[in-house]
Parts: sequence; structure tokens; C-alpha cells
Amino acid sequence: MGKLPLGLLQQFVLVARLGNLSRAATQANLTVSALSHQMRQLEERLERRLFERGPRGVTLTVEGCSLLEAVGEHFDGIEHALSRYHQRRHDALALSASPGIMSSWLVPRLPRLVARHPDLELSLQSTSALVNFEREPVDVGLRYGRGDWPGLHSERLFGEWIAPVAAPELVARMDGVDPRDLSRWPLLGEPPPSTRWSDWFARSGGTPPTRYVAQFDSLDALRHAALEGLGVALGRMVTSKSLIDAGRLQVLGESYLAVKEAYWLVYPPRSQEHRGLQLFREWLLAEADDYGRQMSAFRPDDTPLG
Repeated sequence: MGKLPLGLLQQFVLVARLGNLSRAATQANLTVSALSHQMRQLEERLERRLFERGPRGVTLTVEGCSLLEAVGEHFDGIEHALSRYHQRRHDALALSASPGIMSSWLVPRLPRLVARHPDLELSLQSTSALVNFEREPVDVGLRYGRGDWPGLHSERLFGEWIAPVAAPELVARMDGVDPRDLSRWPLLGEPPPSTRWSDWFARSGGTPPTRYVAQFDSLDALRHAALEGLGVALGRMVTSKSLIDAGRLQVLGESYLAVKEAYWLVYPPRSQEHRGLQLFREWLLAEADDYGRQMSAFRPDDTPLG
């Protein structure tokens, strides 16, 4: 077999830990096809199958797990030894956020940040996966949850409210049907294991449906289905309010209910002294406060769901 190139093993560790060829290729500055070819080349040289390939990424086989266990810590040691020689750019900031808050909330506000700090260079990663700050070159993230991420600094930005939303075309088709009686409307199911519709009916009254007109595995697809008039979605206001203001979605009924989850600014201890993060954090907290004041009109019931 001969000696294996260290580069092949290094790329293997990256793919194995991320479980996603696209993200690994981006970090390795390779094309997905080139990285995939390298992994097949490694499997051929070892005469072992290391990965199970599926539509949502790759997972390690038993042989792959054994190889990662054998070589992963050695690459970690090398990276740790070299980390003190890395020169961090304090005028650059790498940020990770989910596609919803990235496109609907953050990006429309970024021109104000750029105007205030024109020398700050941003690198934006839009992904639903939680970034691993120990292994990925990301300085800060925006996350939705309850703020309990071990080893990270978490600062609450603002809460979230939900309400049933539908396209005007669907509202027109359902003319005469009481929008407060959602059991008579076509409803769109949220990605499992969400129980938001059950929570909604428990709070607002009525009986949850035994079936949905369609069930989705992503919030982005769910939102697009609502925009196309397929059915009623239980919309998060962070991603829905701009669509409501533009007339592309309508709220059914008059209730907006708070949930226990919120949006957070999160970052590892290593980022605390990063000048780019300090500038971004100061600007972001001010934007979050302003948004919270704007949303005060959408809080007739602030007892959190769930």
C-alpha cells in the first residue's frame, strides 16, 4: 500500500467530523467532486469502506470510526501546537447563522453595520447545523434556543412570537370560513419533533387536526409552501413579519403567542478579545433592542408556549 499522503488523512478527518462533503470542501478550499474523489481514493488504498453516503451527508462505517479514532487526535495535537502561530485578523469576522434569521433578519440590517464599520470584512455561513467552534474557523454565531450551550458565551438578543399565517390567495379561496376556527383550514405541519400546533390549539382552543395537508422537514420549505397558498403555517415572526408587512402573508385571527426559545449571540471564549466581534456585538445588541421595541405591538399574550 505504501505511505498514505498526510493530506488524504487530514481531509478524511475533516469530512468525518463535519459529516458533510460540501461544508468540508469549503473549508478545504476544494470542489465537492475533488474531495469526494480523494475520499474514494483513500478507501481504495486502504481497501476499506469508510463512509456511508446518503442524501443528507455522509456517516462513518465501523472501519471509518476506527480510523478517525486512530488519527484524529494526532491532527488535533498538530493544530493545537500551531495555533499560537496563527495571526488572527481583527478586521475580519466569520459568522454562522440559520438560513431563516440570516436572510430575513440579519442581512437586511447589514448595510447599517457596513456604513458604521466599512473596514470590517464579514464572512457569512448560512446553515441549520450548529457550528463546532473548536473545529471550524467561525468566530461567532446566531442561534435559536434556550441559551444553554456548554462552553460558549450566550447573550440573549430577543424573543420569538408565533401566529398562524397564510397567503392572501388562500384567504380569498377560504372566503366565509372563520379564520379563528383553524380546524376548518388546511394546515401545514412543522418539521418533527415540533409540537407547536398542539401547543397552539391547547392555548387558543379547538382541536388539532388528525392530519396536515402537507408535512415538511425544513422551515424554509414550510414558509415557501405558505407563500404559495398551499396551507396555513405557524409562522415565526422573525422570518414572517417582513412578509406580513409586504402583504405576502396574512395573520389569521388576532393572537400572537410567545415561545420559550429566543435568539442568542453565541461565541467561544477565544473570540472575546476579537476586535471584529466587539464591533459586531455592540452594533448587533443595539439592533436587537430596536427590534424588540418594534415587536412590542405583537405581544397580547406573553406567557411562553412550550
